[in-house]
Amino acid sequence: MSSLPDALRPWASQLSLFPEDLALSLGAHVARLAAAIGPMRARNEVVGGELQGYDGLTRRGSPERLLISEWLMAMEAPDEFVRRAAFGEQAYLKPAFRQPQGGRRAVALLDAGPDQLGAPRIAHLALLVVLARRAEAAGVGFSWGVLQAPPRKVPFTTVDAASIRQWLRAGSVAPPTGEQFAAWREALELGHAPDDVWLVGGSRLSRLPGADGLSRVAVEEVVAPGDRRLTVEVRPASRPSREVLLELPPAPQCVRLLRDPFATAVATPVLDTRASTVRFIRFSGDGLRLLFAYGDGSVAAQALPQSPRATTPKPKRFQPPRGETVVAMGWRRNGGLLTVTRDDSTLCVHGALQGNSSGRAVRLPLPDEARSLQLPRAGEPPLLVMSVVSQGKEVPVLLDGAGRLLRCAWYAERPSLVSMYEGCSSVIEHRGTLLGVGRSTSLQASGPLRVWCHAPSSVGWSHLLEFEGDGVAYFGTTKDSGHADPGPPLVMRQRPGTWRLLLNARGSGYRVSVPSAMRVVGLFSGPTGAERPGLVALGSDERSLYLVTGYSEPDLLLTAPARVVTAAVSHSQPLLAWLTEKGQVGAWSSQYRDFVYHSTPGGTP
Repeated sequence: MSSLPDALRPWASQLSLFPEDLALSLGAHVARLAAAIGPMRARNEVVGGELQGYDGLTRRGSPERLLISEWLMAMEAPDEFVRRAAFGEQAYLKPAFRQPQGGRRAVALLDAGPDQLGAPRIAHLALLVVLARRAEAAGVGFSWGVLQAPPRKVPFTTVDAASIRQWLRAGSVAPPTGEQFAAWREALELGHAPDDVWLVGGSRLSRLPGADGLSRVAVEEVVAPGDRRLTVEVRPASRPSREVLLELPPAPQCVRLLRDPFATAVATPVLDTRASTVRFIRFSGDGLRLLFAYGDGSVAAQALPQSPRATTPKPKRFQPPRGETVVAMGWRRNGGLLTVTRDDSTLCVHGALQGNSSGRAVRLPLPDEARSLQLPRAGEPPLLVMSVVSQGKEVPVLLDGAGRLLRCAWYAERPSLVSMYEGCSSVIEHRGTLLGVGRSTSLQASGPLRVWCHAPSSVGWSHLLEFEGDGVAYFGTTKDSGHADPGPPLVMRQRPGTWRLLLNARGSGYRVSVPSAMRVVGLFSGPTGAERPGLVALGSDERSLYLVTGYSEPDLLLTAPARVVTAAVSHSQPLLAWLTEKGQVGAWSSQYRDFVYHSTPGGTP
């Protein structure tokens, strides 16, 4: 940690456990809390132990420690000598004694109850660093533990990666009880000589039986819209209390501090042996799952872990019936995998549709491809299929290869495909609402571009864009989408190398220039560490992926192990996925700046 500022040097040993960015964020809290708590006082003034000389002057003592100047006064002014002795004004040498340090210790007991989970634990982590260093500077031992945990085992005596990981997993749904505190007092023998005992948690700790006379730290999260701060009140047993207001680090750093502060957890590679090599990947319409198309014609939907150390679930797979080919795939939050296959004469929608009483797959007559539907050719990726619920009935929606958004309609109980929008370059789904960039519902693909919201259960909206573009567009992270919502962030290409970034779908936006050697693959508007949304672009080496914001140099996010053939960005999670020419699939989280999913091929196309 040579890059730590001078103000944090005293805690360099403890802060070196963390990556540099987390050490700097946590170190700012450590310095302020250390000033509020103060150092431990040395016990070299206590009578007893081994004499180690003299330390200053005192008004009391035996005659042999009386200063020579006092004996001189006895000879020259005996009356004054007697008066000073009577009124306790004489000066004596003050003895100093060496105390056995092994008998001293500092103790911290932390509350892991419901009101201390989340952000307050960041203050707890900073306090552990402060108290550990404080005890080390005083030459005493340090013990700490969690109040809700049984004290059967020896408490922690160091603040290291292993003990912190155990502490992070020790959350409890119940506040600490008097019985638990009494068990810790007995196990640590706090009743004999509690030199320096700290209770860390909420204000309720002061009401525990036996807490009187102990030092306490009360941590509370400030509850106010948009306010990300902690109030920490330090209440030493022998000094006045002090209050410290801590600004929380950026949200991605808070998540890392509470889940994986040492950046050692990595996604375990998944060996995919039950299917051939992945040929194409894309995120589902709701951005929550990664869709795979395999070389053997099957497809799958993979739920991605939310952190590098989370368990990777098994994907949901679909193998088309004999004689049929998958032409579209998608995922529904309440309905699972949705696929569309074709044979010589029909299209077939596989997946139980809400409101379909028969429960059988829906078959549609195959229309004239040249006029109303462009299906993928051999070797091309499957189309995107989604669904909306209208009047209690689930309606499949298909985005074909020509950018036409078509919905399934029933006329006289006979299903068919009806055009909704033309020239759609990006369509997403969020909570039953479709958002997209396209043209009017007419069959003329040269009309003005619009950002539209299709809400079957309410009134949608359509916004005419105020600039020209070629239609290539990507949505960013969506929040609450509806007819009154201005829409999510959006980026659209005006011409090669020049993009228009809108902070919401109805805004005017600003220009972002992208180097000509880079290829834009999506928009990151979630936690990235950047001040505003940025474009994700593939570099000229076709392996490196960058974040381009337009106001600084491109920031390298990751480098894939081989040439990237497909890359995609989720519009609902801070996730970036890629597929290499060797069939390797990875999903990278901007929150952790690490992989949450990684698979290796199990066969050949």
